[in-house]
Amino acid sequence: MPFIADLHIHSHYSIATSADMVPEEIWRWAQLKGLTVVATGDATHPGWLAELEEKLEPAGNGLFVLKAAWRRPEEVPDACRADVFFMLSAEISCVYRKNGGTRKVHCLVFFPDMAGARRLSNALSKVGSVASDGRPILKLDAADLLRMVLDISDDALFVPAHAWTPHYSVFGAVSGFDSLEESFGDLAPYVSAIETGLSSDPAMNRRVSGLDRLTLISNSDAHSPSRMGREANVFTAEPSYGAIRQAIAAGGGGAPATIEFFPEEGKYHYDGHAACGVRFAPAETMAHAYRCPVCGRRLTVGVAHRVELLADRPADAAPRPGEGFRAVIPLAEILAEVAHTGAASKGVRNAYMRLLSALGGELTVLLDAPLDDIAAASTPLTAEAIDRVRRGRVHISPGYDGRYGSIKIFDDDTL
Repeated sequence: MPFIADLHIHSHYSIATSADMVPEEIWRWAQLKGLTVVATGDATHPGWLAELEEKLEPAGNGLFVLKAAWRRPEEVPDACRADVFFMLSAEISCVYRKNGGTRKVHCLVFFPDMAGARRLSNALSKVGSVASDGRPILKLDAADLLRMVLDISDDALFVPAHAWTPHYSVFGAVSGFDSLEESFGDLAPYVSAIETGLSSDPAMNRRVSGLDRLTLISNSDAHSPSRMGREANVFTAEPSYGAIRQAIAAGGGGAPATIEFFPEEGKYHYDGHAACGVRFAPAETMAHAYRCPVCGRRLTVGVAHRVELLADRPADAAPRPGEGFRAVIPLAEILAEVAHTGAASKGVRNAYMRLLSALGGELTVLLDAPLDDIAAASTPLTAEAIDRVRRGRVHISPGYDGRYGSIKIFDDDTL
């Protein structure tokens, strides 16, 4: 039976993260979003590990569930109520020198048990602080981290995070590498997947033949509950750690379909210099010798440009057979555009909950709910907006240099 999983979030122990990122709120929002499995994030942080041990219990499938004492089912609409499983995860920021450059590579690690997560936490504490930030920043080669993970557990899973973002990723223009082999050496075969990040999608990644053996996963990297599920994975199995690990590690049959941002909306899709308001497509960047025409500083090279540099296939290269993905816009943003108001407004919150109470989780509304049912639970214009998103009929000013892209569904004269 298919289920949706978001495998990269953060806890309230991470810098710049909402205080609401606690297990009970993650559990509630997972149901509002339509997520069956959600990562814990930050499972190397001693305080978060202790909180997880207090509030979660093993489900018998390598995943965990929230203990009954912490559940508040009355806060979840009947149409959204469902089982939620937690998967132990952590993101590690590796900052180090290699091959003549400073490298900053973020990596995701997954475990089926608390013991494995605690062993990794203890090992990392000998390298640097694991308690100062939920996502520890360590002077550690990403290859050495991978070796450490492999030594700790045969069942662990290692995935380079948001693999294309400029500053903190394995392929990033500022501090990354041109191949997994350059980064991980003889351990590269143990990397079976990458996380594509908000600014790229499978079609972009499949332009690089060197990634053909890899599974592509997409996740929210949420720092607040409402951001969960903005990207996610659809698995065709019963929810368990083993099934998820097998689907990701196999790289072929059973690999997840993904739910994506429109990549142009990601905050590093195009090149540019935010301080000067300069946004360029790759060709414009090259025409300006990679320099900002306003201040002369080097432009931040975005994901589209970086993919172009490493690609050996044309822009219309198809994803591998059976590898599906669909792009969405968060429901609150859609409702805000329809209502001419902010996504955090009371009116949008009320409209959001009315739709969920009638039709189920947000991802069900965005992807599968009949348009007539959406119109009945909200307005015909809302149904029209969701239909346009499903068909990709949107207008996007691409994001760049840390600024999200601006996305609109309707032309100005439509509303």
